[in-house]
Amino acid sequence: MNGITRGRFEVFSSNDESLINKKLPKELLLRIFSFLDVVTLCRCAQVSKAWNILALDGSNWQRIDLFNFQTDIEGRVVENISKRCGGFLRQLSLRGCLSIGDASLKTFAQNCKNIEDLNLNGCTKINDSTCISLSKFCTKLKNLDLTSCVSITNNSLKALSEGNRNLEHLNISWCDQVTKDGIEALVGGCSGLKAMFLRGCTQLDDDSLKHIQIHCPELVTLNLQACSQITDEGLVSVCRGCHKLQFLCVSGCGNITDASITALGLNCPRLKILEVARCSHLTDAGFTVLARNCHELEKMDLEECILITDNTLIQLSIHCPRLEALVSG
Repeated sequence: MNGITRGRFEVFSSNDESLINKKLPKELLLRIFSFLDVVTLCRCAQVSKAWNILALDGSNWQRIDLFNFQTDIEGRVVENISKRCGGFLRQLSLRGCLSIGDASLKTFAQNCKNIEDLNLNGCTKINDSTCISLSKFCTKLKNLDLTSCVSITNNSLKALSEGNRNLEHLNISWCDQVTKDGIEALVGGCSGLKAMFLRGCTQLDDDSLKHIQIHCPELVTLNLQACSQITDEGLVSVCRGCHKLQFLCVSGCGNITDASITALGLNCPRLKILEVARCSHLTDAGFTVLARNCHELEKMDLEECILITDNTLIQLSIHCPRLEALVSG
């Protein structure tokens, strides 16, 4: 805290702060503090003993995002936060906190059993041990982001399927050790999944998608970018089983043909966003079926779909009045 800021707090604490404490009940002060971010709460904690107690009350720490402090966050910080917040904490983002490891997250999981949203994007030190801890202690978990946690394997997905059956959103993009066996275990236990981000999971194949077809009828979002082994066989299966699909990305899946786009059009009328960049086998035929059946389309990425012509654009303009963003060329 700089001199100017400290001076302001000192002036405030000597008169106004004590008056506020007398006039306002603790419950109302806690409510006011609940709207403050982490930095401001920490500053308020230095004003007085009374405000220190209020600012550090666990109820004010239900949602914490430490991305802006990622270079400074070490394991002991996460452990201390978990002990301070305990059962109050619902949402925590450790995105980009490269120093965080499994031991700290085990302590976190043991203390924060009501966590619902956990972002570990880029926490490259963690491995399957973290997911095993989450499975044991954090059964209310709904959203989990493990993007670029490259040591994650099928064992993590098996653990999640056993202990985190409320999971709705999972991001394991660029976790390239995951195979169809992991996906099979995951969806078998987490049938309520609504969003799966599998970008760069290069070992996934059509069998992986068939398991998704069978077990994930509530799926709304599916990102398969750069899953290069995927073909029409798997994608058609997903379209037939996931009728609520609104977002699909298969950019970089070079084996996809019109059969997939046709199946999408015939089975997923709620589709709003489609990304098929670098799918060079696609033609006007598939997009004509899509346009005539998916009237809620809002955004499309057709970059490097070299076989499509103006006819696709004409069909989209006629049948998709909500379309507001189109990338082509």
